[in-house]
Amino acid sequence: MIEIKSEREIARMRVPCGMAAVLRERLLQMVEPGITTGDMEDVAVRLIKDFGARSAFKGYHGFPGVVCISIENEVVHGIPGARVIQSGDVVSVDVGVVYDGFVGDCAASVIAGDEHDEEKVRLLKVTSRALDAAIEKAVHGARLGDVSHAVEVIAKADGFSIVREFVGHGIGRELHEEPQIPNFGPAGKGPKLKSGMTLAIEPMINMGSRKVEVLDDNWTVRTKDLKPSAHFENTILVRKEVAEILTKPENAKI
Repeated sequence: MIEIKSEREIARMRVPCGMAAVLRERLLQMVEPGITTGDMEDVAVRLIKDFGARSAFKGYHGFPGVVCISIENEVVHGIPGARVIQSGDVVSVDVGVVYDGFVGDCAASVIAGDEHDEEKVRLLKVTSRALDAAIEKAVHGARLGDVSHAVEVIAKADGFSIVREFVGHGIGRELHEEPQIPNFGPAGKGPKLKSGMTLAIEPMINMGSRKVEVLDDNWTVRTKDLKPSAHFENTILVRKEVAEILTKPENAKI
């Protein structure tokens, strides 16, 4: 059952989504050679406290961090700590904020420093473009498969692979609600989308093989071939004509 939010619930949800967007942008601005992921975590802790909110990730099934920061061949769920970011690293920042009973979730990837490998730049551009294409399909009357298929078409056209084990999801009062949203699959399949549904769409695209593994920390997901991965995500609201991106900084009202 995919929940449809009322206009009052949507108004409440915009605020944590905006907070998540502000936090995402602040952390992305910090990405530079020499900084540690723990430094970024410390800023996230302070900012979330200033919001009067809480992290959606801290303690979630035992996750130890406030945010997820994944580097290079790490796909998702990287635990912040002492690791130092190097010039040329792909750094993916994933944040979730809870406020007034609702959750906002978003992510993005950048490259640290000035040493930008052309293939890494292309990977990030394609993953971001895949997210945009998927959001364009998330309108009233479309099928969920249309959203998934949009990601797959763009990733495959550019010779990249799609992570299959981890997917997007519905979102609202809980971080993960129905439905699951794969980044692959046929168009025209799956449940019909309706106005008022809120979804976290998040392509995870690898430069090499789609195969991944979970590290010994039981959280960090890494590509098996150790090639870079990129991750972009927005929380969106299904509407009749054009989906609304909720994870925009102006929604924070802080």
